[in-house]
Amino acid sequence: MKLLVTNDDGINSVFLHELVFALQAAGHELYVVAPVNEQSWTGASKTRGRPVKSAAVDRGFGCPTWIVDGTPSDCVNIAIAHLLPKEVDEARGKQSRGHGVDGVVSGINVGFNCTLAFIIASGTVAGAWEGALHGLPAMAVSQDVSEEIYHHLKEHGGVPDGELLDTLKISAARAARLAGEILPATPPHSFTVHNLNFPHPCRPDTAVQRTVPAHFFVPGLFTAADDQGRHQLIWTEGQDVSPPGLATDLKCVESGFISHTILDYRKLGHP
Repeated sequence: MKLLVTNDDGINSVFLHELVFALQAAGHELYVVAPVNEQSWTGASKTRGRPVKSAAVDRGFGCPTWIVDGTPSDCVNIAIAHLLPKEVDEARGKQSRGHGVDGVVSGINVGFNCTLAFIIASGTVAGAWEGALHGLPAMAVSQDVSEEIYHHLKEHGGVPDGELLDTLKISAARAARLAGEILPATPPHSFTVHNLNFPHPCRPDTAVQRTVPAHFFVPGLFTAADDQGRHQLIWTEGQDVSPPGLATDLKCVESGFISHTILDYRKLGHP
């Protein structure tokens, strides 16, 4: 497949790099368009108040690669409209407004994107959603890590090592294979995002389970104001209020399995 790859942790994220290498090893042809800087928790926002810059770069992927100084949604929107090669309408002998790719893969995110609370806020899921808004099959990929590992990565340039790197490579390889299975089976214009969350650790034989988003409250995400009236975003555990017996993404990942949630945005709202 020809795939557009993006993320929300930025172009320098090793988690993105491992996904790119795994997708290429699985035989996919790639275009990479990623944010210059981390854009976590930006949701599906687009940059409205200033011009957004894009530039071609070389990050050693061996495929066309660009950076965008905006959100994951900016990256995918600009990529499809302006950066990717256009399809040629052979009947009329000119370029069409085709996408030039078969699907969008966003990730690998540092940390899970499970539960209603985090899916809606996720820049990773939003990058895939922007692809779905263009009628493309789309997949978001996230790697669960502990809070301790997350902070360790932030303090050491985001570079995983040891067992975490092994898990990341396995998760990336599994994601690449799943992309080749899931995306071709997803009809175009279906407004669907496949949200994959990989456990830590992940093994080559770790089972995939179909799940739904956990019902999760996350109040109190900001500290009290300091002496200058500033509030700092903090991690909050939140509260799982899912009905008993619901096969949720959070329970799946916590139990050591790969969670596959199908987000069909056509089902939002009530008749």
